[in-house]
Amino acid sequence: MAKRLHAIIKASAPALVPKTWYGMPAYAKDDKVVCFFQSAQKFKARYATLGFSDQANLDEGRMWPTAFALKDLTAAEEAKIGALVKKAVN
Repeated sequence: MAKRLHAIIKASAPALVPKTWYGMPAYAKDDKVVCFFQSAQKFKARYATLGFSDQANLDEGRMWPTAFALKDLTAAEEAKIGALVKKAVN
């Protein structure tokens, strides 16, 4: 899943730079983390997580999600992730 997310994120926002952040794959703009991936296996959780930092431009009203649970990556989820990443860096 991490490899597929990497491909989606790099295709959606080529300017983001991959890095390791607290032992997790993350993507930064101007050396500030915008989004990151938490493996379900590493954290012994029932689902993986795609999270966004406060550097992401996802603000919408007074409340918005900053992390998303991932069980599988289908074409629909890949499209949603691509759109979120594009919005996060714009």
